[in-house]
Amino acid sequence: MNLLVTGAAGFIGSCYVRTLLASEASEALRVTVLDRLTYAGNLDNLDLDHPRLEFVQGDIRDAELVDKLMTDADHVVHFAAESHVDRSITGATDFVLTNVVGTQTLLDAALRHRVEPFVHISTDEVYGSIDSGSWPEDHPLQPNSPYSASKASSDLLALAYHRTHGLDVRVTRCSNNYGPHQYPEKVIPLFVTNLLDGRKVPLYGEGLNVRDWLHVEDHCQGVDLVRTKGRPGEVYNIGGGTELSNKELTGLLLEACGADWDRVEYVEDRKGHDLRYSVDWSKAREELGYRPRRDFATGLADTVAWYRDNRAWWEPLKRRSA
Repeated sequence: MNLLVTGAAGFIGSCYVRTLLASEASEALRVTVLDRLTYAGNLDNLDLDHPRLEFVQGDIRDAELVDKLMTDADHVVHFAAESHVDRSITGATDFVLTNVVGTQTLLDAALRHRVEPFVHISTDEVYGSIDSGSWPEDHPLQPNSPYSASKASSDLLALAYHRTHGLDVRVTRCSNNYGPHQYPEKVIPLFVTNLLDGRKVPLYGEGLNVRDWLHVEDHCQGVDLVRTKGRPGEVYNIGGGTELSNKELTGLLLEACGADWDRVEYVEDRKGHDLRYSVDWSKAREELGYRPRRDFATGLADTVAWYRDNRAWWEPLKRRSA
């Protein structure tokens, strides 16, 4: 079996590929990675010498290339996306082109070659913000940033291909991911690497925004359960079960890095900053047997240790973006 995985030189996709290739249960599986290698793509995230891995550099909007790759694919797992909210606020074009047009290009090719299931990876941000309780999968989509709006659009497009054409599409919506190999623009690696360098960390507003945290390996476990056991046309929330305000998270990161609150710089809140995210992942638990395996305290400690021990991975990235 050949699995086409898009965006797998990035944080979550590369973890998914590494996990698959390391599993004895997947010894007959070959993986083709399609990645454009934008600023967040990093070939150091993949074992390019692995005998069952093929890497193809290219754009998911390249219809000719995508069509060629689909001819040899049995399943598709679609991670490729522009995903940084702040970048979407300053310029939304790349988000619409990659997240919407790129997804449509993949869906068209999958339909032509009847490659299914097509697992489309999305985010809890498509739901908007919730004051209390947790979103079920059938909650109306109310995205508040250009990034989340582009992801909501791609979700609806993917599900429309199931309803219109009968293509086996399955959508996942995950909580905030953390773990090794995450590009240091996101809050946990940004704060950890700044603190390790003796620099200050920027905390939006009063730090009251709440997120549910999900270790990337647990997310990848959930994605593969959806690929192998999910139902066509269904959406599955994948959560981590640890809700923290950004201020609470900052306190944990300061403690883990041996720093004090004088290293925190309060900055103007982000435009349209959603107050709280929380997904109800009981459907994935009951249908697929999904449960997070990593408790947050251990996962965070391991993540901080990874960044402490792997400066050679992240220092060039921070110099490039400075």
